[in-house]
Amino acid sequence: MIWSALLSSPWFAHAFPSRPGEQLLPFSDKVPPLPGDWPDMNLMKWEDLDSWITPNDKFFSVAHYNVPTLNEADWKLDVTGMVDRKRTYRINDLRSRPRKDVIFTLECSGNHGFPWFVSAIGNAKWAGTPLASVLQEAGIQPGGIEVVFFGYDEGEETVRNNPMKQEFARSMSLEDAMSPANLLCYEMNGVALPQANGFPVRLIVPGWYGIANVKWLKRIEVRNTRFMGKFMARDYVNIREETRNGEPVWVETSVGRAKLKSAPAKVTRKNGAYRIYGAAWGAPIANVEVRVDDGVWTRATIDRTDDAPYAWKIWSLDWPSASTGEHSITSRAIDTAGNVQPAMTDPMIAKKRTYWESFGQVTRRVQIP
Repeated sequence: MIWSALLSSPWFAHAFPSRPGEQLLPFSDKVPPLPGDWPDMNLMKWEDLDSWITPNDKFFSVAHYNVPTLNEADWKLDVTGMVDRKRTYRINDLRSRPRKDVIFTLECSGNHGFPWFVSAIGNAKWAGTPLASVLQEAGIQPGGIEVVFFGYDEGEETVRNNPMKQEFARSMSLEDAMSPANLLCYEMNGVALPQANGFPVRLIVPGWYGIANVKWLKRIEVRNTRFMGKFMARDYVNIREETRNGEPVWVETSVGRAKLKSAPAKVTRKNGAYRIYGAAWGAPIANVEVRVDDGVWTRATIDRTDDAPYAWKIWSLDWPSASTGEHSITSRAIDTAGNVQPAMTDPMIAKKRTYWESFGQVTRRVQIP
């Protein structure tokens, strides 16, 4: 029912580009199964990509602690800390406020960080009420510089031999939190958020990796110091080697805004004519280029150039000279500022010692019969 509603909605009028009757050629570099100790995250197969909007039942989900079971009647959201007017919101309070929606491609920052973790990404229409107006009405006190978002999901952590219960939490500067794009979101693709994706309310911060988009919101707290919780200061931290005055140094940065990226999705054949499809995201996309084996970079066709700046772009490239045998296919995105998605050998990627923000060029292999 959700899918039929999507198809009939005006913002979904543009269908996924395809050729009637084309046949899929499976990639020959098979994605390994998830390790046995990893939970099911509803990861798609890139070869199954056939829609610009990802249906809710095909959208990935990642949980760091438990997946809380909440109901709308009991749920509440507190706005507290360094504010003049502390508030508690119920779901109907948020629904009665001005409504806004955004089409945003959400990607886990660990996507492509492991051989088996290559499709933690989806594109959805998120709807809710702007976060900025809620913060403005609370009245930020002088000195308030950090906004922390706490979820109802919680677990036990041991820090310096001290076991303690911790709520999931992420933060951002007040300036970043006040972006007009940010939403207190209660709908996904026209219906209530699925439980796995943050029901009843989650944070949506377009342009940021998934970790910043806190699910199952419980509390928003304004502070006068930087927040150093587990998922800001100890986990989701990139470690990269750089050289300063000829000496190696280690630079640590917290995962934040999404990086420019693309990936080949699938190869199809129709009447002996081959075509490569893929997606690009993470920044305003100007072009996508594709290289087969060690050939020249060739510009792909981007399917839509509409006013959805936070949504992925679907691209395609006809491959008229596909020869028998196995071939490698690599894509790279170029944003409107001229930045190019780096190769895996680029120091930004090669000297990174953590798997977060794996935005290097993606290569897949396919066998042409």
